Amino acid sequence: MTHRTFSMLINGKLVQSAKTFPVTNPATGEVIADVSEIDPASVELALTAARDAFKTWSRMPLSQRKPIILRYADLLEENRDEIIDLLIAETGKPLDNAEYDFGMLTTCLRYFCEEAARIDQQVIPDPDGKFLNYTLRQPLGVVVGYLAWNFPLLNLGYKLGPVLASGCTAIIKPSQLTPLATLRCAELLSEAGVPDGVVNVFSGTDYDVTEPFLTSEIPAMFTMIGSTRAGVAAMKSACTNVKHFSVELGGNAPVLVYDDADIEAAATSVVDLKFANSGQVCVSPNRCFVHESVYERFLEVAAKHAAGITLGAGRGEGRRMGPVLTSKARDRMLGLIESAVGSGASIVCGGNIPESQAKGYFLEPTILRDVDRSMELSCDEIFGPILPVIKFSDRDDEIALANDTEYGLAAYVFTTNLSRGLHAASEIEAGSVCVNGVHYGVHLPHGGLKQSGVGKDCSKYSLQEYLTLKRVSVSTE
Repeated sequence: MTHRTFSMLINGKLVQSAKTFPVTNPATGEVIADVSEIDPASVELALTAARDAFKTWSRMPLSQRKPIILRYADLLEENRDEIIDLLIAETGKPLDNAEYDFGMLTTCLRYFCEEAARIDQQVIPDPDGKFLNYTLRQPLGVVVGYLAWNFPLLNLGYKLGPVLASGCTAIIKPSQLTPLATLRCAELLSEAGVPDGVVNVFSGTDYDVTEPFLTSEIPAMFTMIGSTRAGVAAMKSACTNVKHFSVELGGNAPVLVYDDADIEAAATSVVDLKFANSGQVCVSPNRCFVHESVYERFLEVAAKHAAGITLGAGRGEGRRMGPVLTSKARDRMLGLIESAVGSGASIVCGGNIPESQAKGYFLEPTILRDVDRSMELSCDEIFGPILPVIKFSDRDDEIALANDTEYGLAAYVFTTNLSRGLHAASEIEAGSVCVNGVHYGVHLPHGGLKQSGVGKDCSKYSLQEYLTLKRVSVSTE
């Protein structure tokens, strides 16, 4: 891609600043673009623009908002190849992963338009028959959203879809590591007919400058996708007044593979999900508990399936895995592997920087056996291409093992015993549990328990968070 400086979108105008910061391609380690750094004046402009735009956008009926939103989705599709190329350049994703990332943005925009037409506004019977009681769902207000870097456009869709469909306005911050595709998508908003100020997209690295987005009394809601540490810090800053929060934070997803599981299916599913997006997925398997009777077979199948992965970004044949995003992240992965091996774990496959990828931040798909629950990589979210496999027996309480974490975002269970599967799904403390397969979709609620966050992305439950619940009672006498 041609090196250029990317603009922000504030109050319907493309804005560049004197100060910029670089964006690096993780597949090559080279700087590929410069991005404008927001200044205090633009922060205030974005806040007032979103507040003023809310007055008209929130009152526009869905029948008028919907054609604008769908036109925006169509424009994104018309520029699909360019946007996907930007996404590949800034993330190092293989083509199929980048296509999925992009596709979720347009899917969310269209889905939430349809879901907004089905919002339930209930009539509540009056026991005395003297009042007509009903509920109103109305746009909440200005929403500030901070997005994670791992799926830039999927994360944008998770927020922009319900914002636009509900009638809210937004101030969106893509990650400073991967802002390019998001800023390009922002350029198309005005062309689609989205009124000035309805969506403002800014970029920045100085949190002292952007602090007013959290502390201002203008936003009605703060939403975020990111780490638990960053989420807690942002929520503390935002508690200058009463706001709504919807935050999807860290995960430490357990997998339970029982002795009666279909081992081929279990190992294949776990490997496919673990090494998707180089393990940089919030719902990625992080602690894989396998019954001792099928432990060796599971490792054999998993290693064989992992061996079929080819390292590389962008276009190419076969099952591909890109780099991790930064050199710092790769160094952390190597440290986790070294620490685990030093504490008694063994490498089944991978564990090294590949000789075939001299540039960029690639790491071989890695599977570790004989992992102990006390090892660092089984206590904290890995967020990289390392699969620790832990043996359990009939003497263990496998549900307690799965729940032995402060996080509770996702979990996976493999068993052919229906009763056992349903019991595990009921008892595991996680926002989603998938039994005998991996399944996610825009129609399914996504969010965590415990320190994995509050609120939901996707589904009607997400849309409801962007709407008030007002009760109206009218005397019928």
